[in-house]
Amino acid sequence: MSQSTVSRDAMRSSFVASLQEPRTPYISPKRLSAALGVQVANLAALSGVHRNTLRNPASERVQSKLREMVKAISAAVAITGDIPKAIYWFRNEPIVDYDHKTAAELVADGKLEAVLSYLRDLENGARG
Repeated sequence: MSQSTVSRDAMRSSFVASLQEPRTPYISPKRLSAALGVQVANLAALSGVHRNTLRNPASERVQSKLREMVKAISAAVAITGDIPKAIYWFRNEPIVDYDHKTAAELVADGKLEAVLSYLRDLENGARG
């Protein structure tokens, strides 16, 4: 395993750990919204859940949606090598192959696998 791979794995692990709701096994909506640079109410739209649903961070629906967002960002770190760049890409970069939707929009629509497939293709050099 190369030094760069180890470094990226450590960066991703640290990022995911920073999102943990204190003293729980859950992703904190407040911490994820801070990492994404959005208000918690806007996180609801980004995650595809109603804003009132985020009031219960232990909810399996909330955690499932937040995990999907974290998976997409984590996978993007493999391409960008940088968490802020990966977050910027996730929120802002239109993906031509998916009607110019962003990864965030695709994940909110339940299309995490499409995002991960796209990133695998990029990583393997399939797209220009």
